[in-house]
Amino acid sequence: MDLLSVIRRWALRDELSIREIARRTSLSRNTIRKYLRSDVVEVQFKVPDRVSKLDAFSDKLSGWLKTEAGKPRKQKHTHKQLHADLVALGFTGSYGRVAAFARAWKAERSREQQTAGRRAFVPLVFQPGEAFQFDWSEDWAIIAGERTKLQVAQFKLSHSRAFFVRAYLLQTHEMLFDAHNHAFRVFGGVPKRGIYDNMKTAVDKVLTGKQRQVNARFLAMVSHYVFETTFCNPAAGWEKGQIEKRVQDGRHQLWQPMPSFPTLDALNEWLERRCQELWSETRHESEPGTIADAWRSEGPSLMQISRPFDGFVEHSKPVSSTCLISFERTRYSVPATFANERVSLRIYADRLVVVAEGKVICEHQRVIERSHHVRGRTIYDWRHYLAVIQRKPGALRNGAPFLELPDAFKRLQQHLLKHPGGDREMAEILALVLHHDEQAVLCAVEMAVNDGAPTKTHVLNLMHRLIDGKSAEVGKVEAPQALTLAKEPRADVDRYDDLRNAEEARHAS
Repeated sequence: MDLLSVIRRWALRDELSIREIARRTSLSRNTIRKYLRSDVVEVQFKVPDRVSKLDAFSDKLSGWLKTEAGKPRKQKHTHKQLHADLVALGFTGSYGRVAAFARAWKAERSREQQTAGRRAFVPLVFQPGEAFQFDWSEDWAIIAGERTKLQVAQFKLSHSRAFFVRAYLLQTHEMLFDAHNHAFRVFGGVPKRGIYDNMKTAVDKVLTGKQRQVNARFLAMVSHYVFETTFCNPAAGWEKGQIEKRVQDGRHQLWQPMPSFPTLDALNEWLERRCQELWSETRHESEPGTIADAWRSEGPSLMQISRPFDGFVEHSKPVSSTCLISFERTRYSVPATFANERVSLRIYADRLVVVAEGKVICEHQRVIERSHHVRGRTIYDWRHYLAVIQRKPGALRNGAPFLELPDAFKRLQQHLLKHPGGDREMAEILALVLHHDEQAVLCAVEMAVNDGAPTKTHVLNLMHRLIDGKSAEVGKVEAPQALTLAKEPRADVDRYDDLRNAEEARHAS
């Protein structure tokens, strides 16, 4: 190209002779005349037809490609597999030649069917309050000094582009429900439609076309918030391209460098604040102003929510003879009155609620331990075993649930167990929390220990004073003047010997 430009400039502008141009370029005069007469401005080379090693296998490969085109994406053979199959038939060419043939075949097939390639899309426009998009992603953070893989719920309003991010340790139903509760709280309302992929927490089975067998609990949440659901075609992430792009942008804005927080709750608080800050820092693609400005204008179009969805998943669990139920390799205690029975376990994102006979009987903070190399934990509540120690007070000495007693109870126990019957007295004092405020019982126990009288009688006395509103402090008692001794008695044991040795000693008969 550069030489051709020089030849044309020398001949047409500088008016050099063809002989002089040939001398300077070392080209033949016929070649120079050909370029000047044809008025060529761009050199074009015709690729000669060459015999390819693939020619003998082109029909076979075309048939395979046609068969593969009708298969689901995950069942299609790769170009490397097709190359290996051709090699088994005697093909000696390279993989690159097979891949080039496959690309050319697909392009020709698209032209024949008058269809656009997978890289061509139609831009979408959404009205205020019309839709939001949701997706899960995997990211990493340092939680309590440990590098932790997180399942991140991603939301984005399709009109204003306002987005929300919340991290979890698992990708389960209760996490999904909790994420929707927080997202709609931050957005200030609910759009008319939600766009999802075919995630297992929402879709039980993909049917033909757009038909889906939707999970019952997911339908309950949709009914609670009153919005319509749209599920994308399988392996068609571009149908919710906004949230797919948001996942990519979020990795640079939120997760690089890797955030470090003492707890997952602290991380989520920071993520919520950071998302709202980014709304104000990012200009909207099509609306005037920032994302925050577009979100404020979209707010009136969102349906207001009265209360969050009670997003739990319920399981029936048997209670062991040691008053424990098991969930996710962790055991939790329940009141002893339900031992050897079945209870309902309601699983939330952050807690577990145990229900029996239509009433909530206890609640625990949820423990999520994903490492299978760590032994499962047992979470006790010593209050659940008070009914047992009323009948078996000796279990107080080595009972595992009572290792977590408050410090005042432990100090009282150390005094009482030194005496016979002290374990039963301790059991009766602990049982006071079943009928009275626990803090009042703790206060009475601590005062009794500090007074140097750690006994059941003294604790009960102090308890009644606290309940009646009287002062538990007992002042110094001053004796009346008439009862004051004029002469202090002398401590002399010899006088007992005098009585014993008296000649006329009188004895009781």
